[in-house]
Amino acid sequence: MTNPYLDLHPDVAEALTLGRPVVALESTIISHGMPYPQNVETALRVEEEVRLNGAVPATIAIIRGRLKAGLTRDEIEQLGQAGGDVVKVSRRDIPFIAAAGATGATTVASTMIIAAMAGIRVFATGGIGGVHRGAQQSFDVSADLQELAQTPVAVVCAGAKSILDLRLTLEYLETHGVPVVGYQTPWLPEFFTRDSEHRVDYRLDSAEAIARAMHAKWAMNLPGGMVIANPIPEAFAMPRAAIDAAVETALRDAERQGIGGKESTPFLLARVNELTGGDSLAANIQLVLNNARLAASVATHYQALQNPAAH
Repeated sequence: MTNPYLDLHPDVAEALTLGRPVVALESTIISHGMPYPQNVETALRVEEEVRLNGAVPATIAIIRGRLKAGLTRDEIEQLGQAGGDVVKVSRRDIPFIAAAGATGATTVASTMIIAAMAGIRVFATGGIGGVHRGAQQSFDVSADLQELAQTPVAVVCAGAKSILDLRLTLEYLETHGVPVVGYQTPWLPEFFTRDSEHRVDYRLDSAEAIARAMHAKWAMNLPGGMVIANPIPEAFAMPRAAIDAAVETALRDAERQGIGGKESTPFLLARVNELTGGDSLAANIQLVLNNARLAASVATHYQALQNPAAH
């Protein structure tokens, strides 16, 4: 049954009807992840990367109360220009933004929800949210993790954001039965760097192998999604010492200014970008493009398993 609040872009609707691969893309990376106009330029480049690799992009947002799977160029421009003035929408916010006829940019969690409503199983982003440092006191845990535990969407990312507590993030995912797959690596990438001291659950070396695991999981009606951790390309990886120093400074700045909750991630990423002289933004763009390429390949192989007669 079609959701009465959901609108599919014509290209997305056609692809889903014909059984072609579709890749969901989030919109907070446009509004809160980067400055204008780089945010719009990057969003359009990511969509094009998905197309070049054989899939249809579906950038997701809420526009004037409508849940959108696939945006027009004008809608992407609107989100980019509005930037931080756009509401950042997670699971709890969706009904209120829709009921008010408002516009909101979707996080990993809400993008997964709307993608699942539309029937899209693969989603490319930069990095997932997770357990924040100091969460033993603050209880600051991203809604992304709970969404991964219940919503059947595979999320291609460069690991968890480097501002997080990676050990506790992996512990949370393990507790909730969310598999973390390393693409061609046994280590969890740390967003701007290609590895960390933490191992993933499974290393898989091809998009086809990942698609087979997804197909098996959901064919068994096992709930929840999957994290596909795709390291940033080596040419764009940043020195660990520089990132660690910038993150520590940004965390102290956030604490001094009393910044927490859903405002903390955009603040910390922007502050890290300042402290690295813009290098982290350049790396961020490249890792998102890299994730879009892998997601398109995974979606293509997954769709072939769903429709074997068509391939």
